[in-house]
Amino acid sequence: MWLQRQLQLAARSRGFHLVTGEVLEALPELRALDVGMLHLLIRHTSASLALQENADPSVRRDFETWFDQAVPERAGYWTHTLEGPDDMPAHIKAALLGPSLTLPIAGGRLALGTWQGIYLCEHRDHGGSRSLVATAWGPGAEEG
Repeated sequence: MWLQRQLQLAARSRGFHLVTGEVLEALPELRALDVGMLHLLIRHTSASLALQENADPSVRRDFETWFDQAVPERAGYWTHTLEGPDDMPAHIKAALLGPSLTLPIAGGRLALGTWQGIYLCEHRDHGGSRSLVATAWGPGAEEG
């Protein structure tokens, strides 16, 4: 089975947001896969995806704090500034984290660790809705 779908995530404020549930809700066909893979690609250059801690919200706040200090806005060395002070730092942050995740599927579920979840990493103050391309593949339960 091959499946490819574009998913639209609602606009969110800057930060690290758990979206595992939204992704799975949009892809009910994954339940038919005994074994397979799910590839997610975010179609933007100022947001990224990550797989990280899904239980304690302080982890998401600490990620945001670290990235804001490591890649500051209004630094005198930025030359790409036409789209606002958060734009070039957002591109750097997105490049550091990356635009995609490839995740295993086992028994119709994502084979994630107990404390792992999919993050939408929004690096702009007002990034707007975000588009993902989800591609899943693997034999269905009846195909063995």
